[in-house]
This record gives sequence, structure tokens and C-alpha cells, in this order.
Amino acid sequence: MEQFERIRRDRRDEGLSIRELARKHRVHRRTVRAALADAVPPPRKVPEREAPVTGAHVELVRSWLTQDLDAPRKQRHTARRVWQRLIEEEGAVVAESTVRNLVAGLRAEVAGSQTQVMIVQEHPPGEEAEVDFGEFRASIGGVVLRLWMFCMRLSHSGRAFHYAYANQSQESFLDGHVRAFAAFGGTPTGMIRYDNLKPAVIRCALGRERFEHPRFVALRSHYGFDSFYCQPGIEGAHEKGGVEGEIGRFRRRHLTPVPHVGSLAALNEAMAAADARDDARRIGARRVTVGAMFADEAPLLLALPPVPFDASAALSVRVDAKARVCVRQSYYSVPARYAGTRLDVALGATTVRVLDRGTVIAEHVRSLHKGSQDLVLDHYLEVLTRKPGALAGSSALATARANRTFTPVHEAYWRAARARLGDSGGTRALIEALLLHRTLPTHAVLTGITEATTAGVFDADVIAMTARRLLHATPSPPPVPVPEGAPPAALVHRPAPCLGSYDQLLTGAGA
Repeated sequence: MEQFERIRRDRRDEGLSIRELARKHRVHRRTVRAALADAVPPPRKVPEREAPVTGAHVELVRSWLTQDLDAPRKQRHTARRVWQRLIEEEGAVVAESTVRNLVAGLRAEVAGSQTQVMIVQEHPPGEEAEVDFGEFRASIGGVVLRLWMFCMRLSHSGRAFHYAYANQSQESFLDGHVRAFAAFGGTPTGMIRYDNLKPAVIRCALGRERFEHPRFVALRSHYGFDSFYCQPGIEGAHEKGGVEGEIGRFRRRHLTPVPHVGSLAALNEAMAAADARDDARRIGARRVTVGAMFADEAPLLLALPPVPFDASAALSVRVDAKARVCVRQSYYSVPARYAGTRLDVALGATTVRVLDRGTVIAEHVRSLHKGSQDLVLDHYLEVLTRKPGALAGSSALATARANRTFTPVHEAYWRAARARLGDSGGTRALIEALLLHRTLPTHAVLTGITEATTAGVFDADVIAMTARRLLHATPSPPPVPVPEGAPPAALVHRPAPCLGSYDQLLTGAGA
């Protein structure tokens, strides 16, 4: 560039001819003419040379690398393996470094031929959303579990809802929608994008046609949105790239390192708090935050129906001889009087409700582990009245102690009752006291049990009387405020009692 500048300056200032300029600057006359024609030197031409050693094998190597696009990632050709095959199969005499240069160029060429061009899309506010599940791990009660995160992301504002489930079942899929719509305060007026999740799609047809699950159709009809299904496989991942990226971002930002919580409910509370904090973040080069964009988008969402959609699955199960129902390979207790009968179960994503002709008779938190059992001590009290010796070693008692519904107050009463009445008599006295929890508040019953233990009286009627007296006790009136400077007599002044009610009784008796 500097040489062209000097040539042009000498021509302009001294008026030298092309021959004189070539002699002075020691260049060819073609270079002088090029400098006088244009201040910018022409691009250097790279000579195209044939590769005598690898030229005969270029097409073969290109075919190997093209076939690798459909091969497992860990079983694709490396440059060294290509070099080895050329020597072993083709008898080529070539250096490994030469093959490495060839493979690098062909690999870029093959990858470039597979690149799809994406069309930038606009997402009007309140119209579109995307849904997907993402896998992660968390420690629940000291056990590291494999969990799934339901995510719904509004395409315009980027506001997202996340909720953790123990599985990807249809109950979790539908329940995630209900919770997400409630969190957003509305539903998109247009479509929600999905990949071909089994809870929504029974079978893929030609093109975009899908055979959908009736329960998902009912959910869609209830909330009034449309569904859009992406192309199957990796080819359709870019069609809902917003939620794909959001799941990875949330997992790295809020679930790393692995969370340690006491329950799944506590984990979801932490994830809800993380969603609230994310309102303050900005996506890319946007000038406003996610929360500010969502505030403008929220009024444009479709209003929620008066009643949320029931996402639970209806099942019919038989109660076994241990007063348990088996739901999804986990056991849940019901009142013992239902043993041997068939009951209905409303299986939700996080709860299990057992019903008898529409009336809920038992409700449990859905188990995170197969083969587990959730037993409620109250369901077995009538049987334990006849078999008091079975209480001490029962699984229901162990569960009650673990969840602290069987308190140290109960333990002390049971211990004192057995010391006074013997094992059978003392256990029956405890069971009768436990039955009071069905009709009286827990704090009142515990107060009655404490007073009975102190007095050495092990009678359920005494405990009930003490609990009811506590509930019906009239609270003492608040103290009367004393004006500043009032005489001491004002501190002990009480209003005169009214005996009008007693006078009416006397009048009625005289009549």
C-alpha cells in the first residue's frame, strides 16, 4: 500500500514517466500501471496447485467424512484413522501431516454443506409460548435423584416458569401447564410449541399431523390455546430454541451445584424464587428487563377460566389386606374398613387422593420412589384397638414418628399408661387418646394428654373434657387504661355486676 502511495506521489509531484517510475522504485511497469490506475493494490492471487500425493484420494476421504454425519459421535473418523486406512486399504504413501491438512479442509466443507439457514422470527406479545422437559439431579432428603424440570417460556418477553417433577408422566405434563398458566395469570392467545412428547402425542402422522392424547386435547380446549408440533428428532430442535436454551441456562444458573433440599416441595419453592429473581435479567442486547417486558405482555394474555383444569388421572384400584392401595408401584394406606374393596384414585403429579363414591377418604403426597409405602397411623386405630400388641412394631407408627405426628407428648403418655395399666391396657388408652385427634384440634388434645399424664389419669374422657374446656375458655378482658395522674383507687375500680338475668329467672319461677 505504501509503495503504491509513493509511486502515485512521484507521478503527481515530479511527472515521471512509467519507465522512470519503474526504474526509480525497482518494480515492473505492470506494477506502476496498476498503482496509477487504483490506489488500492489488487488482491493477491493464490495459485491453485494440484496435490499429487492426496489428489487421487480426495473423493474417498470426502465420502468417509460424509458417512460420519450419521455415525455415533465416538465412532467417527479422526485424521489419524483416515491416514491409517489410506495406507492399509489404498496403499498410499503419504505423510500423516499431509492427511491432517486434507481432513481439516474437507471436514469444514462437509459440515458447511449440512448447515441449515435459520429465518429470524418475530413473536408478538401475548401470542406464543414454548414447552419442554429438562433433566437434572437434586439431593432430596439426602438421596440424589434424577428429576425432570417442566419449563414454559413466553416467546416475546422470555419470562419462564419452571417446576420440578419426579417423572415425565402425563399428570406432570398437564399439571405443569396448569401451574404455568396460573403463574403467568393467563394463556397465550396463539400457539404453544412442543416437540413430540408422549403425554401429548400418541403417534406422529405425515408432516405436522399428530394423533393427540384426549387428555391433552381437553386441556387445550379448557384454556383455549393452539398447539404447534416441531419436526421429529434433532431437525426440529431449532423450532423451539427459546425453551431449549432456557432449560440449559436455568440449570447452569440455579441448579449448579446440585441442590440439597429436604423435599420436592422445598425445591420447587427455591425454583419459584429463582424465577422471581430472573425478572431482573436482560436477554441479549435488550434494553429492558424480562420483568418489564412481561409487565407489558401480561395484559394481552387470554384470561384464565374460572376453574383450573383437573390434571389428575382417574384410576380404579383394589385395597389389599393391609389396607393399602398400590399406585404406580408405590403403596398408600386407607382407613382399615375399606380392606378388600375397590376404590377410585385421583392420581396427580404431586398428590394421590383416594375416593369412595366421590368423597376423599385419604390423601397422600406422591412418592418419589418405587416400592415405597406411605402409611397413616390413624387409618389403623380401629384394628389396633383389637390388636394392641401390633402397635409397637407397626410401620405406621414408625412413619408417624418420622413425620413427627406421633410426638414426645404421646410417647410420655404411652409410657406412663403402660406402667400403670400394663402393655395392653396402656396401649388401648393411647389409642383412645389418638382417636380424639379426629374431632378435636391437635393443640387441645396434646394439652389434655399432658395434664392427664401429670395427674396419672389415663382416661380418654378426661382428656376430651380438658381439651374442650381449653377450647371454650373465655379469654380475660383486656385491662382498662388508666389516665395519667388518676388516683390509686382507679386501679382497683370494677364495674358493678348486673343481676338482671337472675331477676328474670326469679320472676319466671314466681309465676
